[in-house]
Amino acid sequence: MDETLSEDPGAIGTGILTRVSGKVFMTSSHNGSTDKFEDEHYPAYTMGRAAEMIGATPGFLRAVEQARLFEPTRSSGGHRRYSRYQLRLAARVREIADQGTGIEAACRIVILEDQLAEALEINARLQRRQAPGT
Repeated sequence: MDETLSEDPGAIGTGILTRVSGKVFMTSSHNGSTDKFEDEHYPAYTMGRAAEMIGATPGFLRAVEQARLFEPTRSSGGHRRYSRYQLRLAARVREIADQGTGIEAACRIVILEDQLAEALEINARLQRRQAPGT
């Protein structure tokens, strides 16, 4: 059963966290921004360019996708396209994996780090709203 866990496009670390068969993975939540240069979720990079940017191989990106860290957008021709947000996540997985952690475990760590950052940002926003009238 698929279950969407988070879709807040205004939150830090925006993406849609979805649980499929007990695993959580993240898809980009392209917000339709008219300025694609500023939109970190715009799927602008091909697999080869994305791998080059993070110092990895296309096989690494496929492994990260298979571990369900995220699901890249597909072009009309079926080619994978990556956003800057997805590349930041993949680069973090690479850092952790380079220290000897398996890719699936590294992906889970990155998902948890991203969820924590989002929760901290939401908490800070709520505290700012409550602070003036407290």
